[in-house]
Amino acid sequence: MSLPEIETIVRETVDALPARFRRAIANVDIAVEDEPPPGRPLLGLYEGIPLTRRGGGYGLPSYSGTLPDRITIYRGPLERHYGGDPGRFTEAVRHVVQHELAHYFGISDERLHELGAY
Repeated sequence: MSLPEIETIVRETVDALPARFRRAIANVDIAVEDEPPPGRPLLGLYEGIPLTRRGGGYGLPSYSGTLPDRITIYRGPLERHYGGDPGRFTEAVRHVVQHELAHYFGISDERLHELGAY
């Protein structure tokens, strides 16, 4: 699947979130890259400060220049695992985007396991 097609799936996944979650997403860059860092078998990665760990002043002028949190979706591993079936591939990309956004909202891997969303 082409990069623009995957970026469309990412955008549509975010757009399909309930409004209260979409409104809460700020200062987050979601990118699609070909491969994860060497030695890291990842489909996606969240890097940043989860909303639940931000101090009361986060985002105020004193924090100006704060780099955006980053969510990276890795195309290569997704294609190797799900590339033979466009429907499964699309669902996998959606799942990874939702999973990484859950980390942005402060939900741990352990909690995602408890919720059956892993």
